[in-house]
Amino acid sequence: MSKDVVVKAVESGRDFRTFILFPWKIYRGNPNWVPPLIMDQKNLFNTKKNPFFKHSIIRSFLAFKENKAVGRISAVIDHNYNDFQNDRAGIFGFFESIDDKAVSNVLFEAAEEWIREQKMERMFGPANPSTNHILGLLIDAFDQPPMVMMPYNPPYYEKLFEQYGLKKAKDLYAYHMDESIPISDKIKRVTAIIKKKHNITVRPAEIKEFDREVELIKTVWNEAWERNWGFVPWTDEEFEHLGKEIKTIVNPELILLAFMDHEIAAFCLTLPDVNQALKRINGRLLPFGLLKLLWYARKLTRMRVAIMGVRKKYRMMGIEAVFCHETYVQGVKHGLTDAEISWILEDNLPMLNIMERWGSRRYKTYRMYEKEF
Repeated sequence: MSKDVVVKAVESGRDFRTFILFPWKIYRGNPNWVPPLIMDQKNLFNTKKNPFFKHSIIRSFLAFKENKAVGRISAVIDHNYNDFQNDRAGIFGFFESIDDKAVSNVLFEAAEEWIREQKMERMFGPANPSTNHILGLLIDAFDQPPMVMMPYNPPYYEKLFEQYGLKKAKDLYAYHMDESIPISDKIKRVTAIIKKKHNITVRPAEIKEFDREVELIKTVWNEAWERNWGFVPWTDEEFEHLGKEIKTIVNPELILLAFMDHEIAAFCLTLPDVNQALKRINGRLLPFGLLKLLWYARKLTRMRVAIMGVRKKYRMMGIEAVFCHETYVQGVKHGLTDAEISWILEDNLPMLNIMERWGSRRYKTYRMYEKEF
């Protein structure tokens, strides 16, 4: 540990406030950073109310230099993840630091030491706070703002990670497309053929039956990604919690459900990019932030195709291509003419091929790192 840098665990209310507000110090003057809602950040770390902490534990740390906060990090043990993946891994996340190797090393050391104390064999991240949430370190396209529920960080973080000895575990890709890429007649014909051949029907979610729709989505979710890298099933409480959060920002016509012979086969969740509005309120809803948020939310032009899942027995039938077509149509209909499809695992070749054939371009890479003990 550097003599000039002191690390301490977050324990008091004052420490927690410093931890939550520290990113504002790192990103001051950066036009691409989107301040998170401070209220949401506090709720995320609430171990009594957030159902994630019924199966997880967390320890957060702050780094100080000359009595000034210069960095932060959290370490997490997700017991459900380890049980499901048959792993003994700790997670690090919520990393922010000034451009100083001594500071970042002290933070990583604190997280590693705590994770080791929990009898883990490796750590990976960044994940805020798990693989079912915001994850990955942006390693390119720093001149682009993040889409909703995607991370952003300064370019020098990659150097700090690798100087500590963290190694690449997996890359996650984001693809971009807009209305300048038209729907060709071929795509229209192929979509129609696939739907007719396999008797596929697609409909948007019904907001009045949101609880029913969440149950259908859960059926697909816990089957579609069962053996994917980093996957861990949501608990019923987590799914209900997520549903309540998503419900406030979704456009139900952008939640698509696919059926074959009246059985749920797949779903696709597309979110309007509320980051375009959040940028305007600096993380605070009061006193006027809520009014600003509602006003600018009417002017959104971007969307993120966040989740696309197909149950095992319905794969290789072209449902993903149908979703791409239907989402494009619905997005343009609602004035959302700029889209990101993210994230996609670097080795998810079927989905990558669909993106390439569509004509979209890969424009962002998010990297997951790990360290074996």
